[in-house]
Amino acid sequence: MDPSLADQIESCGYSFLPAHLPETDSVAVAAALGTPLVPWEGGLVQQLKPRATAAPNTYSGIYGLDRFPYHTDLAHWRLPPRYLLLRCKKGYAEIPTLLIDGRAIFDGARRNAMTRAIVKPRRPQNGSVPLLRLCEQAGDAHRFRWDEVFLVAASRTGEAAIEAVKTYLSTAQPLPIALANAGDTLIIDNWRMLHARSPIVTGTEDRAIERIYLERLH
Repeated sequence: MDPSLADQIESCGYSFLPAHLPETDSVAVAAALGTPLVPWEGGLVQQLKPRATAAPNTYSGIYGLDRFPYHTDLAHWRLPPRYLLLRCKKGYAEIPTLLIDGRAIFDGARRNAMTRAIVKPRRPQNGSVPLLRLCEQAGDAHRFRWDEVFLVAASRTGEAAIEAVKTYLSTAQPLPIALANAGDTLIIDNWRMLHARSPIVTGTEDRAIERIYLERLH
């Protein structure tokens, strides 16, 4: 991988590659950029399409075509994927992905409170409910997890930290990146960046994005 791309992700928390090899299969693109991760059987490539109704324990089931809240993917897992790759198959400029840099939340004075905050999945995972840190040291970096739908506080410090994050997000100005053209590719550091989907407007219901998780970058 071009070192400048890795440097950009390290510096900014993401990298956007417009119209990147639009005729190339997404798996091949992901393999050229990093090491793809299969989070569950048959889940290497996940097709993200707007749905007005879906299973009640999913974002589409809860929010339908409305805006999705800010989150990090699979935040309720003990070890969430490090990176996610979003690749446009059919896109619209009116439906940008919204990014917020989590370092603005967990750096500085807030870091101590965030690293002491204990949260847990809203529902049991494999018959148990693991206790998780909202922010934790991971080598030279920090792993920040956020999902106000599927994570709940498991301590008073967790309650205070969750309210602090919600307060921050209520006024934060996101960076919008539109996956509008075939091949548009967005790579996100999932341990750092929060992302959200804009609401689906009439006429864009055929939006189609492919998602692949990456364990590491080359």
